[in-house]
Amino acid sequence: MDNVTAVDRSAALGIFDSGVGGLTVLKEVLKILPFENCVYFGDVGRTPYGGRSKDIITQFTRQDVAFLMEQKVKFIVCACNTASSVALEDIRDDYPVAMVGVIEPGARAAAQRTKKGRIGIIGTHATVNSNAYARYIHEIDPKLKVFSLACPLFVPLAEEGYIDKEATYLIARDYLQTMRDVDIDTLVLGCTHYPLLKHVIGDVMGDEVLLIDSGEETARAARDVLSETNILNPGASQTPCPEGERRFFVSDVPEKFGGVASRFLGQEVSRITRVDISRY
Repeated sequence: MDNVTAVDRSAALGIFDSGVGGLTVLKEVLKILPFENCVYFGDVGRTPYGGRSKDIITQFTRQDVAFLMEQKVKFIVCACNTASSVALEDIRDDYPVAMVGVIEPGARAAAQRTKKGRIGIIGTHATVNSNAYARYIHEIDPKLKVFSLACPLFVPLAEEGYIDKEATYLIARDYLQTMRDVDIDTLVLGCTHYPLLKHVIGDVMGDEVLLIDSGEETARAARDVLSETNILNPGASQTPCPEGERRFFVSDVPEKFGGVASRFLGQEVSRITRVDISRY
């Protein structure tokens, strides 16, 4: 953190995930920081990180960060719930750029916005088992009640584009009945794939439950840090504001990533470079 002011303000933001889910975070970043250059790395060759040991997750996270540092990024977003919950705190002080994960911003938003003090967390088994969201929420207010639930089938449904299918609604109703039974008023989408299913999840939970999109909250947190440390791209002050450059890198099978990325971002993604992440 002490060195961030020395960073070139026109340098790119680095965003990484164990796969494609982090693209939902990138999408939110592009909405509120369209003038920033962005480098996205998806470690699709080793996805998912969940279920691996802490040591391996930390090793993978360090390699992902090392690759982004080679791209001369000025700020890093860890758009992976597993890496954010398991490894980020251990490594962030080892690098001369600021970093933000997806868990703390989502947890903070939930704690601030709940009215009944009953918060639900849905995510992968790895994220739920880490208890990271609940820990952050209880640091803010120990009196808040937190209920966590793994919804692993939401990930393949999102990746395959099963957004408004009846099968998706059936699975969502089955999963989320638990959350309805415990009378939550706030639900954190604790996996970066889940925003693609926000409409389905919202329909099942009803209007009385507020959905917290960790991707949106993470993008806001990134904007705040960039602003506070005075490293927003100088293009932000221009009129009209120029759009930043987007570069995409993966550790395996660029062609498959391109199709999923285009669906996630709502725009064509064709220029994707494969890198050997094992050398970092």
